[in-house]
Amino acid sequence: MPITPATAANSSSNGTGEAILLELVDEDGKTIGTAEKLAAHQAPGQLHRAFSVFLFDEQGRLLLQQRALGKYHSPGVWSNTCCGHPYPGEAPFAAAARRTYEELGVSPSLLAEAGTVRYNHPDPDSGLVEQEFNHLFVGMVQSQLKPDPEEVGSTVFVTARELAERHEQDPFSAWFMTVLDAARPAIKELTGTSAGW
Repeated sequence: MPITPATAANSSSNGTGEAILLELVDEDGKTIGTAEKLAAHQAPGQLHRAFSVFLFDEQGRLLLQQRALGKYHSPGVWSNTCCGHPYPGEAPFAAAARRTYEELGVSPSLLAEAGTVRYNHPDPDSGLVEQEFNHLFVGMVQSQLKPDPEEVGSTVFVTARELAERHEQDPFSAWFMTVLDAARPAIKELTGTSAGW
């Protein structure tokens, strides 16, 4: 992935494990400061910028990701293709493409903006809170996945019907349905009406 000023400034290549900073925003999505990642998620949560990616194959199936068991937040649950936080000063589109490559080892063959959604989702298991101004992206993936096992426990492509069945049986992230519903108009435009999204 290309190195931008934001990624260069926030990448720790010397193994020091420096704190990861997130962009704090107001209700209109305007940047108002920064906060350390874990602090921003501690109750009651600080409103910060995030992104969610929904990638589909050529059959209109959605790529789901099961979060690795070692993740500090919502480990082991299923969620959308990729989600995360831009570094301060990093464009959400660039962050979405970067994290998709870092987590899944693929670059989307198509990636388009699909609006924003603001939500407040507490996680009862961890006590952490997702107070996010989330930038949504939809696109296509056409290459072989190479998931990073520290980030991703498993992956699966599902139809709309398969997702509904899985969502009744398996644990999903607290934010999943909120971001999926917000992205549906763009998903329908991408996949067509026959895919059932």
